[in-house]
Amino acid sequence: MRSNQKAILLSLWNFFCVVEEGGEEEEEELSGGEESDLRTPSGRGSLLTRRGITLRVLLKDGLVEPGDGVLSIHYLGKKFVGDLLNDGKIRWVETGQIFNSPSAWATHCKRLVNPAKKSGCGWASVRYRGQKLVQYKTSWLHKYQPRIDASNVLSLTDISLVPRRGDRERIPVRYCTLGTRDAARDPHTLVELSAFSAINRFQPFNVAVSSNVLLLMDFHCHLTTSEVVGYLGGRWDTNTQLLTVLRAFPCRTRLADRDSASAVEEEICQNLFMRGLSLVGWYHSHPRGPALPSLQDIDSQMDHQLRLQGSSNGFQPCLGIICGPYYHGNQGVASTITPFWVVPPPEQRPNDYGIPVAVEVTYVQDNFLTSDVLNEMMLLVDFYRAAPDLVQFHQFWCPDTTMMDKIKGSLSGHAPKDQAYSQILEHVYNQLINTH
Repeated sequence: MRSNQKAILLSLWNFFCVVEEGGEEEEEELSGGEESDLRTPSGRGSLLTRRGITLRVLLKDGLVEPGDGVLSIHYLGKKFVGDLLNDGKIRWVETGQIFNSPSAWATHCKRLVNPAKKSGCGWASVRYRGQKLVQYKTSWLHKYQPRIDASNVLSLTDISLVPRRGDRERIPVRYCTLGTRDAARDPHTLVELSAFSAINRFQPFNVAVSSNVLLLMDFHCHLTTSEVVGYLGGRWDTNTQLLTVLRAFPCRTRLADRDSASAVEEEICQNLFMRGLSLVGWYHSHPRGPALPSLQDIDSQMDHQLRLQGSSNGFQPCLGIICGPYYHGNQGVASTITPFWVVPPPEQRPNDYGIPVAVEVTYVQDNFLTSDVLNEMMLLVDFYRAAPDLVQFHQFWCPDTTMMDKIKGSLSGHAPKDQAYSQILEHVYNQLINTH
């Protein structure tokens, strides 16, 4: 993935996933296997994933210290206090019971309050001196793994600086064939999505996506032969369990253009705040391949779910979307757009990959094309105008369809109710043609 995009996206996730200032929280069950040690034999510089960091690692490297009463859990109005022992175990102050991990302690305490609770989301629930442990994981990775492009978990898409096989050769595999994690497996391996019903689950939230979000996202993904990435802004209603996606925020960055990283981050943050929106997800493209998650996407999505779960709003879903604009396996000219989520592996198999599942979404047709979306489209045109990876729109996508016809046809599926938008988009298309 482009290194400056990584820095922007990781920083922005950390920015929005601030430590909660006390209070109650109800969290989704996302803790499968988070304590397992996945450190490879090569030591600290190796691929130690976020879920492979333990309290012993944090103690050994000096990010936390043992102490009495330094750990706490706030859950549904109840507070639990624990001691952090020298060996990384937790002693519950009230009973003296010893727990091997934050998840084990959190699960036990939460079940006392809510017997139906199946897991404890320990790293997002347990606080060390008032700060959630998940933040200490982030600090460890920043300190000891500065080259985040090597981490499957922290890279937000399957874009890599290392050359890989063409997208058309990436044949998806079924999740059931994966088994336990294998460091030798290609992280760009695509995985077919499961249905919630196939794993005996119900989709834990509803999703509504604005047609203008789809239009801007699809437009962004069509502009370049390289993979792109962006954020999704919206609102989460805890009463109705509805996640509404209202705006897409494309990341306009070029390869190795590190100087623009802070400006892009600040602009996205300001846009979210000015519109009263929350960060609710992310999107990226597979330009010529199936719109299915890779193993790296699965780990990234799980990581983002945990990050948003630890935000100041308590639990909220994090939606991942993959757009496949130029895959010849698509039906017609329309891009394949795939919303997905990741369910943790079964508790008895903590070292398995998370399970990618298809998310059912309601698409809401907007009445008109907003000036915000139009402005963003023009900014994207200007950004990619001189890029070497700009799509050649006069060339043919298939024998009777040019690239320009392709993008027009795909975007027509997200048309607002007011048909006057077509004249506006023609102006945008003309700008694209004039970029060559």
